[in-house]
Amino acid sequence: MFAEPPESFRSLLNGKDLKGWWGAVTENPREWMAMSDEALQAKKAASRIEVAKHWRIEGEELVNPGTGPYLTSNENFGDYELLVEYRTVAGADSGIYLKGCPQVQIWDYTEAGGKWEIGADKGSGGLWNNSGGAPGKDPLVLADRAFGEWNQFRIVQCGARTWVWLNSQLVVDGALLENYFDQARRLPIPVRGPIQLQTHGGEIRWRNIFVRDIEVEEANERLRERADPGFAMIFNGHDFSGWAGALDGYEIKAGALLSHPEKGGVLHTDRDYANFVVRFEYRLPAGGNSGLAIRYPGSGDTAYVGMTEVQVLDDTAGKYAELDNRQYNGSAYGMVAAHRGYLRPLGEWNFEEVTVAGSTIKVELNGSVILNADLSEVTDFMADRPHPGKDRVSGSFGFAGHSSPVAFRNIFLKTLP
Repeated sequence: MFAEPPESFRSLLNGKDLKGWWGAVTENPREWMAMSDEALQAKKAASRIEVAKHWRIEGEELVNPGTGPYLTSNENFGDYELLVEYRTVAGADSGIYLKGCPQVQIWDYTEAGGKWEIGADKGSGGLWNNSGGAPGKDPLVLADRAFGEWNQFRIVQCGARTWVWLNSQLVVDGALLENYFDQARRLPIPVRGPIQLQTHGGEIRWRNIFVRDIEVEEANERLRERADPGFAMIFNGHDFSGWAGALDGYEIKAGALLSHPEKGGVLHTDRDYANFVVRFEYRLPAGGNSGLAIRYPGSGDTAYVGMTEVQVLDDTAGKYAELDNRQYNGSAYGMVAAHRGYLRPLGEWNFEEVTVAGSTIKVELNGSVILNADLSEVTDFMADRPHPGKDRVSGSFGFAGHSSPVAFRNIFLKTLP
């Protein structure tokens, strides 16, 4: 009899068979997601023949001898919390792929396992396929239990931001899971994807695989409060204290800044910043259009006289279907295009973090990095129009309203050296 899931969780195993699962290997999930429904169903049907040869259920346990395809959920997940227990043997090497991407590592962590030179000595739970030295690649502590004992993972993922607890010890603290399949373009992992149970090199047993969906408010709170001291609120939710510029182009409603639908202009801080990180939430109406003023000098078109304007745009609107790629959401306007497809549905609050350091700018949207660029290297500009402000070293931060009721709230800023 399978255990009952905790409150608000649901089980991914039905206790009888492998319904709800198929088999895949280490393959780019975007490729099979792009298949026609007919082709994908045929791929899944063929894989289940192989799954049946290598996977079985024994009582409350899911068992694999270390061979065959990786068990892959039919369901694709966005922001979620996963609970799973496993028990493995000496010499085994396994892991859990998140949104179809490798992986939360499971090791034989002993010296006898023969993999200390590639990190096994540090224990399981790290995002092993991240690049060398990247946060999360190595677990914070060694938390594995002895062979023969059950281990428990708790995994939380919001976008690509990933938290992992192994046996109740935090081993990954909000690190980005890098996209193993597209490192050259630095394309983030998909917004949604399956959970895969990888296994090779020895028997592994799984049980109590429970999942719950994380709603937008919880995801945004987790992203906003990710451990990183030094942030200060720069909008108090009540008045325009600390702000200057187009004050008549904005109003305050329910603690949020709302751009006036018939006015524009740049609302900006009354002090300048050089290097900084800003975190905030924004909500787009249909066809919404706004932007972030970065190192703004206080007057003029921030897209050109400031370091840049980071686009805030409803990419789904038909009227924007034929824009230059450098005009879409998250882009450094007219200079560098952001990766698309990471906006939440219209009406939901998006969480964004923008890091400005020297000539570089990084935009993280809903837990996925959609822009990471060095503007000093940009020589090709949209419409061949120069951006004389791109090399500015300081200026104010603000919002560039374009006569569209885009809302902003929970605005926090941290200065950097």
